[in-house]
Amino acid sequence: MAASKPVCKLVSHVIVDLDGTLLNTDSVANQILKSFLAKLGKKWDSKSAHRIVGRTPLEAAAAVVEDYQLPYSKEEFLSMITPLFADQWCNIRPLAGANRLIKHLRSNGVPMALASNSPKSNIEAKISCHNGWKESFSAIVGGDEVEDGKPSPNIFLEAAKRMNTEPSSCLVIEDSVAGVTAGNAAEMEVIAVPSIPKQVDKLSSASEVVNSLLDLQPEKWGLPQFEDWIEGTLPIEPWYIGGPVIKGFGRGSKVLGIPTANLSAESFSDILSEHTSGVYFGWAALFTRGIYKMVMNIGWNPYFANTEKTIEPWLLHEFDEDFYGEELRLAIIGYIKPEANFPSLESLIARIHEDGRIAEKALDLPLYAAYRDSPYLTNPLPESNS
Repeated sequence: MAASKPVCKLVSHVIVDLDGTLLNTDSVANQILKSFLAKLGKKWDSKSAHRIVGRTPLEAAAAVVEDYQLPYSKEEFLSMITPLFADQWCNIRPLAGANRLIKHLRSNGVPMALASNSPKSNIEAKISCHNGWKESFSAIVGGDEVEDGKPSPNIFLEAAKRMNTEPSSCLVIEDSVAGVTAGNAAEMEVIAVPSIPKQVDKLSSASEVVNSLLDLQPEKWGLPQFEDWIEGTLPIEPWYIGGPVIKGFGRGSKVLGIPTANLSAESFSDILSEHTSGVYFGWAALFTRGIYKMVMNIGWNPYFANTEKTIEPWLLHEFDEDFYGEELRLAIIGYIKPEANFPSLESLIARIHEDGRIAEKALDLPLYAAYRDSPYLTNPLPESNS
């Protein structure tokens, strides 16, 4: 995503939100609320999650009680649900780019604060599960330590105070409308990293809107730049998925002239929630055929306006026949760019081919080529006991 307005302000300190910005709290919240509501004969609608994003715990509880007409007060509901969340603190995984950002800023001596609407005790419990996080922040401010939480600026102003710096020297990184509003009210620069899909327009008041933490360019703000991009690609912590190839939308070969080997996104909803939409690459294994270079799109494909997040790998090889139903395993090891919309089908096709060329070249580099021999790709499928 491009900056929403020209970037010209230099900063020296960074204040980061926690839930939805560094941690994939939404995934755990969806699981807990789905289970809780099911016992009451109600069905959780994850598409209404925007109602609780960025809220204080009590505000979020009030929204759920109202939306689902629960027979509890907001205080009663919060007291019932809080222990369920506490049991899951250490199961909340970092979002893509979170560890990279924290390590980068800390190693370069950039002062950081953590500012969240959650109670401070909950914040400390969550970050204690992630090696090196707690000691990376020179200040931690919880919603219970200020008079009003976000969208009030109080949390961010308190964070700046504890870092002994002026608000104008601070850059806020946030995922929610409430957080962006709070950062603006504190007269700080704000980068929005949307946690709710297709909500970018609501964050346009931010100084900049980026697709994910992987797309941050701290040098725009006078901060040290990342030095880990290699020939237009970013090495990431590898992740692995696999399953039978399914029929997709039928547009890969017919419309784009690019046959994709689709996997069922529903089977990987949890792991996909940790990884931002965008273009990735790596290696693909078809056990009856071989191991191939691969580039893939994860997301909603704005040009076609998908309503669900999809996984669409393109194996960089010419096949003589379809292989629907065959077991496909993927090792995703690098990132190229955020998902984007295009003015025409021709420009979309051209960009896909360019992404393919970038992946093809990058996978010859020793750093990436080594993953071709990953046991996940080379080990045969276990035999069925049936």
